[in-house]
Formats: sequence, C-alpha cells, structure tokens
Amino acid sequence: MQTALVFPGQGAQFEGMGLDLYEQSDQARELFETADSILGFKLSEIMFHGSAEDLRQTRVTQPALFVHSIVKLSTLAGNLDFQAVAGHSLGEFSALVANGTLSFEDGLRLVYKRAMAMQKACDETPGTMAAVLGMEDSAVEEICQSITEVVVPANYNCPGQLVISGSLSGIDAAIQKLTEAGAKRALKLEVGGAFHSPLMESARKELEIAIMDTHFNTPVCPVYQNVHATAETHPDKIRQNLIDQLTGAVRWTQTIQNMVSAEITRFVEVGGNGKVLSGLIKKVDKNLTTESL
Repeated sequence: MQTALVFPGQGAQFEGMGLDLYEQSDQARELFETADSILGFKLSEIMFHGSAEDLRQTRVTQPALFVHSIVKLSTLAGNLDFQAVAGHSLGEFSALVANGTLSFEDGLRLVYKRAMAMQKACDETPGTMAAVLGMEDSAVEEICQSITEVVVPANYNCPGQLVISGSLSGIDAAIQKLTEAGAKRALKLEVGGAFHSPLMESARKELEIAIMDTHFNTPVCPVYQNVHATAETHPDKIRQNLIDQLTGAVRWTQTIQNMVSAEITRFVEVGGNGKVLSGLIKKVDKNLTTESL
C-alpha cells in the first residue's frame, strides 16, 4: 500500500491548536520559538490562547496552519513511510517542507509573505467566494464563463462540490444562475476575498519575487501540485506551479484521482483539525484509507 501525506489549508484551524504538542515535546517548543522569532510576533500565543476570531485573520491563519502541520509532522511522524505529498492551497507549502523541497524557515517566510500579499489584494480589490453543491463541474464552469464579471472555479474539492471565486457582483450573479440551473446549494462563503482567481494577481506578483529569491531543493518524493494535479519533482517547475497557484484553481479532486492512478491508496492528513481533507478524499473514493496524524 502506497501512502501520501496531505496537508490542509484555511478552514482547518481550531482554538488551542498546537498547545498539547508544545507542552509534550522539546522539538515542538523549538519550532514554535523559531516561528515566533522569524515572524516577529507571538504566533504561538495566538494559536494556544487566541479566539476563533483571532485565528481567522489571514495573517494568523496561514502561518498557524503551516507551523501546526510541520510541528505535527516533526514530532509525531516518526518512521512513517510515504511516497508522495500534496497540500490544499496553503497546505502545498507544508507539503514542500515534508518532501524536503523547502526548509521550515524558508517555508514560513513564504507563507507569511503570501498571507500579507493576499490580505493586501483583498483590501485593494474586494471579492468573495461561493460553494456550489450538487452540480457537475462542467456545468458550473459553463455558468462561470457566461458571467461578464470575473467569476472562476477556484477549488475542485470533490465530486459535486466546487468553490467559485470572483468579484462581489459576479458571484451574486453566478449564485442566481447556478440556483436556477438546479444546483443543490450555491452559498456565499465568509471569506475576505476572491482567492485563487485573477483578482489575486497583485499578490501573485509579490509572492513571485519572494519565491524566486528562495532556494528550492530536489525533493525526496513527488508533490502533486494544485494547478495541474500531477506529480512534480523538478525544483524549477515546483517553483513556477507554486507561483501560479495564487491565481489558479486548486484541483483537489483531480489530485486524488491522479494519486489513485499511481496506486496510492492511503492518505495521512497532517495538521489542522485532521478532518477536512479526509472527508473530501472519501467523497472522491470511499474505498480509500484515510488517517489523521
């Protein structure tokens, strides 16, 4: 049985995240202290004692989930053998630390840069996202293309669940059309902006500069990246895919399908509440084995 490690993105955070690991492990304490030093503020304190509202701030959520994933991996993985990695959106950075492409320190710097650039883009160009349930991907794509405003598929989460992203009026128009076309639900999400859409272009440009200045190693195993959902091992291609991810769709359904085609049947979710990706993976194929680290 081949195993993949999978890492969650925004939405998997929870109050008190990482406190148990901090109290039980010297290695965990060291990683939390390193993170606080790099960021210049006490991320660990917000993770351990902050409210749900505190944890929802983009500048906190993204580094918090990244650090939590890597602390869990470092302290609990032990001799866990894995043949591939993948991460959902932000989780792709955690995956690239897990397979040796990025160091923990460089990964954290990029994640924080990404969070701040995305927040800035949201402030400059308001947008939002909506979850569409119970409709074929192709039908959702067709309706997105029919809207004159910016509206694009953003997260292909599992069959029958696709998140769209775009301008405020564009998403409103899309929700109306999708509902009329028979979507089970088309529900606006409580997010700060139009992630994984062309409205993130200014953030993509900022992150590109930081990524191009960061050293990428040859990984120990393939990463299945969001933008193409295929296995990649070449550092230059990994770098470019990571840049393109900010304005491109997260092809999670296709990622899992491609991993299964490569005979990967066991998925270990690392970080966050341990439930988000496992649930989506089971909806792609209920026969797959899912575990939480």
